[in-house]
Amino acid sequence: MSTEFVLSLAERAIWTIILVSGPLLILALVVGLLVSILQATTQIQEQTLAFIPKIVAVLIGMVFFGPWMLKRMVEFTVDLYQNLNLFVG
Repeated sequence: MSTEFVLSLAERAIWTIILVSGPLLILALVVGLLVSILQATTQIQEQTLAFIPKIVAVLIGMVFFGPWMLKRMVEFTVDLYQNLNLFVG
């Protein structure tokens, strides 16, 4: 197993992680920004107000993006297991 092969495998793994986690992170970022703007304009300084909308948005995002995320992870895992003979020896 060469260095290039290991780096290629690590690159694919990191890229899969970024693709799978990206939509939920962006969704949480946008909702957090909107809540922060709402808090700044209304001068409500409640600490817990920022967490509840983000949690709800991420849960709704998991409902919508969940099948796609699972498909990407399963494709990567199946590809990894199918090429397992390249990793040994």
